[in-house]
Amino acid sequence: MLQLSADKVAQVITRAREVEARTGAWELPDRLHPGEETAEMVLEALRNDPSRTALVTFLGEMNRDELAELVALMWVGRGSYDPEEWEEAVETARDEYTGHAGTSRYLLGNPLLAEHLEEGLERMGYIPSDLQHDVR
Repeated sequence: MLQLSADKVAQVITRAREVEARTGAWELPDRLHPGEETAEMVLEALRNDPSRTALVTFLGEMNRDELAELVALMWVGRGSYDPEEWEEAVETARDEYTGHAGTSRYLLGNPLLAEHLEEGLERMGYIPSDLQHDVR
């Protein structure tokens, strides 16, 4: 099961929602499948955004195993893996690890990061509403 603390996941969700709130750029006609070019433009525009910087800093403080679980949780939330495939999802995330910067960029490149993490928690048996976290 999930070794990553639910509190850390809640912090990532909260911070990701702050980033989403600061930009309307993700609200594209095809929000579920923005092109890679569009995602790169949004990430470039957010490069100096304080909310994004705080999220990147927080992700940078996580260890490799925590990041692998966070990526796996996102995959479970978007339906790429079922909860019963958790170990496989984590192992795949570990195998595809591209360093802290690459993993952070990958996570931030998903415009539905907060929603996918929240859904992943639900699918793994957690109640996200119980994990509300105030970010300082």
